[in-house]
Amino acid sequence: MTQDTAGGSDEARDGGADGTSTSGSRLSKTLTNWSRRRRQRRRTLSPLTLRILAVNVIALLIPIGFLFYSGPYRDGLIDAELEAMRDKGKLVAAALGETSVEATRTGRQFINPIIARDIVRRLSDTPKLRTRLFVINGEQIVDSYQVGKGGIIQVEMLAPPVMHEGFWDWALGLIEWGIDWLPTREKLQPYREAASPRATHYEEVIRAFSGDMIGAVRTGGKSGLVLSVAIPVQHYRRVVGAVMLSQDATEIEAAIRDLRQKVVTVFGLALVITILLSVYLAGTIARPVLRLAAAAERVRRGHGRESQQIPDFSSRGDEIGDLSSVLREMTDSLHERMDATERFAADVSHEIKNPLTSLRSAVETASRLKDSEQQKQLMAIVLEDVQRLDRLITDISNASRLDSELSREEMGTVDVGRMLMALVEVESGTASDSELEIELDLQGDAALVVVGSESRLVQVFRNLLGNAASFSPPGGKIQVMAKEREGLLEVIIEDAGPGIPEGKLAAIFDRFYTERPEGEKFGTHSGLGLSISKQIVEAHSGSIVAENRSEDGKPGAGARFTVSLPTE
Repeated sequence: MTQDTAGGSDEARDGGADGTSTSGSRLSKTLTNWSRRRRQRRRTLSPLTLRILAVNVIALLIPIGFLFYSGPYRDGLIDAELEAMRDKGKLVAAALGETSVEATRTGRQFINPIIARDIVRRLSDTPKLRTRLFVINGEQIVDSYQVGKGGIIQVEMLAPPVMHEGFWDWALGLIEWGIDWLPTREKLQPYREAASPRATHYEEVIRAFSGDMIGAVRTGGKSGLVLSVAIPVQHYRRVVGAVMLSQDATEIEAAIRDLRQKVVTVFGLALVITILLSVYLAGTIARPVLRLAAAAERVRRGHGRESQQIPDFSSRGDEIGDLSSVLREMTDSLHERMDATERFAADVSHEIKNPLTSLRSAVETASRLKDSEQQKQLMAIVLEDVQRLDRLITDISNASRLDSELSREEMGTVDVGRMLMALVEVESGTASDSELEIELDLQGDAALVVVGSESRLVQVFRNLLGNAASFSPPGGKIQVMAKEREGLLEVIIEDAGPGIPEGKLAAIFDRFYTERPEGEKFGTHSGLGLSISKQIVEAHSGSIVAENRSEDGKPGAGARFTVSLPTE
């Protein structure tokens, strides 16, 4: 059957021949890890935090940048201002055409400059708007910025008082300086003020002499832009001059500056909020990840279980929570695997020591014996111990490779009914000498099939049949029954042996559990059979259970093993 775990473990550490090289490589690795952890502690912001912050700030800067590059907004203000100037110019031109145009005796029409100057002065109610009148010969005869007889007094708009520049003014100035370097939509002509202005200096005035009303935008002035419109002065549908209205785009630039200041204010607040939210968001991601990384590092370096606990973030309900749960499960599995490896090593050490001790005793005794018969008996013991060692090492090798081999096994459809028929037939042939009776009962009309590895399932049922045959008395009966119930295929194997000792129903599946039938030679079984069988069944998502049979309410009628395998 199977075997109980025996204590005892051997630890061996082999030192390399090149001890200096090994120590140097370990020291180098330790210093590298220490340096990396020290850099991580010094780092105020993690790379993940910086990336999240950069992405959010760049996403905020893109629309803000387009808003600062306010070409369409500026163009809209300029068009609206030109339209207002055009309406004002039409009013002035209509008044001039009705009141200031006179005719000579020959019928030639001309504009009376005295009357025109008075009309322009009366209608120029906006100091910022400069009104000039050009006659057909190109001469400028009226200028609202020139007052007094003959226009000897020149009027000039004063710049607004300069206030002490604060941080916002400095910031806006820096932004505007940068915007000035950006390419504009069109190249504007510079505005030049001639000492004696004539109509030929202004294209819009020349066009107005032809009856057109157009506006122009030029660079210059205090704000950097000068707006102008020219309106023809007509008398009885005849063009006698042109009115030119011009102004510095101070209000437009002030509106744009005000907009930019508001944008900067909103951007500053949005930037602060974005940074705070980005740091918070990155913290909710980076801090747990760093804690998980530190915990994983402790698992890699640690020796105690308490220092290897992975933080539990499963309550977050997100990907980091899933990662935390998976890492915790992985760590638990790792610890279980380490415990299993340690127990396996201890069991192997114990099981190998027994035949080795027997071999050593036999060899030492044989060297002192002179009797050939006694020497033959000792040599027989030595041979049995060698065979036992061979079987034990083979079973240990198979058990140690079982996990990796099961992971590579190709799964397919297995007809368990046909498999049991073949195994029962083979076992019946080998058990004929002991007059064992093996009875097979396949219940149901449908084929009993599962998905799995046929060779491994054969190994399971062959081992169970072999155990049943070993513990059954001569002339005993072994019953094998297979049936499908509630999505599971159940295979039950019963024998008529002495049964399983009380309290050992679970222990018999431990490695190296030893419970030999009467009369069996010691060392015939390694005690790994049922342990391997359970491992194979669980790899197929099934279960194997052992129990004692009872007959007429009395225990001791034999053992029963039930293997349950999913049919899907």
